[in-house]
Amino acid sequence: MKKILFSIALSIVTTISFATNLHIDNVRVSSESSTIKWIGSKIASSHEGNVSIQKGTLAIDHGTLVGGEFSIDMNSIVCTDLEPNKGGKKIVKHLKNEDFFNVEEYPLAYVKIIRAVKGSGNTYKIIADLTIKGITKPITFQADVNVNGKNFLATANMKIDRTKWDIKYGSGSFFDNLGDRAILDEIEFDIYLLSVK
Repeated sequence: MKKILFSIALSIVTTISFATNLHIDNVRVSSESSTIKWIGSKIASSHEGNVSIQKGTLAIDHGTLVGGEFSIDMNSIVCTDLEPNKGGKKIVKHLKNEDFFNVEEYPLAYVKIIRAVKGSGNTYKIIADLTIKGITKPITFQADVNVNGKNFLATANMKIDRTKWDIKYGSGSFFDNLGDRAILDEIEFDIYLLSVK
């Protein structure tokens, strides 16, 4: 009798286990259609541009975001508010070197969603790990994720303190007498993720 009860209990646990995992779809992010816009600012001015998604997936459970991860191609970074021959090329070269993202040594950055807390409508509080220059730190940001079957459109605004990822160039938090040459510690990213059709 004990063996029969044990077998039934094991079957129930196994069934529940399969049931809770079977319906999670890892839907691929379209690297061609998805974008990330960056904004970096000084005291009285700012610059902006784009950087590309290399690849990624979002985990969808019956229409609800439950996880995901994507990698960012740091070599793809461009400046869009200046023409290349009018300062844009110089800014991009500087962003790629050791003062900022050191893309030769660290060509990829990563976002891994640890937890997605659903709010009202399509809003989520995202708890994630962000890896830049080989340094991983936790971040929290708001996102809007519209899921339709196995398709999604996700948008988010993510702000980070760059110095936590050892990007200290021109930071008034670490260097004195910079005046209006000081670069703000905060970098802003507007994220637009579209699923592969």
